[in-house]
Amino acid sequence: MALAALLIAALGTACGSADPPATKPKGGQGGEGAGAAGALANPAEQQKAALQARIAAAKKWKLAKPPLTAPPAPKTKPEITTRDGFEVEGQEDLPPVFTTVPTEDKVVFLTIDDGAEKDPEFLKMMKELKIPYTAFLSDYLVRDNYPYFKEMQAAGVTLNNHTLNHRYLPALDYEKQREEICGQQDTIQKEFGKRPTLFRPPYGNYNQDTLRAAKSCGIKAVPLWNAEAFVNRMDWREWDRDLHPGDIILTHFRGREDWKGTMPDMIRHVMKTVTDKGYAVARLEDYL
Repeated sequence: MALAALLIAALGTACGSADPPATKPKGGQGGEGAGAAGALANPAEQQKAALQARIAAAKKWKLAKPPLTAPPAPKTKPEITTRDGFEVEGQEDLPPVFTTVPTEDKVVFLTIDDGAEKDPEFLKMMKELKIPYTAFLSDYLVRDNYPYFKEMQAAGVTLNNHTLNHRYLPALDYEKQREEICGQQDTIQKEFGKRPTLFRPPYGNYNQDTLRAAKSCGIKAVPLWNAEAFVNRMDWREWDRDLHPGDIILTHFRGREDWKGTMPDMIRHVMKTVTDKGYAVARLEDYL
């Protein structure tokens, strides 16, 4: 019923458009072709078609509501220079670490770590629903199926650095940390053709050597997270247990071996939470 109401409202808006009716061009078949092209280019018709497609995709993937559409990417990127607004001594020239992007847009960002689960239904779901996300990959988990992540990349997903072997970095000296981070930079460039600019340390743990090593191999920013998504719940880092504009959500490439469900199940839970709170999922790279 909610989906039907949403469609009816959109159709009513489109039908009430103040645009004057198109004049049929002269010229027989050529004119008819131009008229058809004009109808397809009509913004109201495009809006109706896009909404119908979103509703159909939501129904197919068993979402109660279609995902909200994120606003256009900001022309001026938010400035992120410190750890969530706090100056960190000795880190002024190092990549910033943050859990929330400073923005007033009612958007959140979905990020997915590791790479163990390679569910083809997940790729189809995210593509058909047009939900943006950012991947942070560890090579020891993805090397058995690079084509899966190449398909993801071809759909517009940015593949970023989560180290070669997912080790606890603060326990390693600078050179060992650099091997983990820069080695994964080299691997992603070799396998996927593009060197990452974003890095997430395993477990979210890092020290100054981590940031120095990351900077040395081309990392520009270190996004952490403010909430973590599972198939049946969200875990929160903040005391108010809620979403905020610009929050980063973490989840993982996992399936039934780790969860009581699949990655599509996890996405259904995430999107219910996000949409019910009036948020859209935006592309993280558009804000950095």
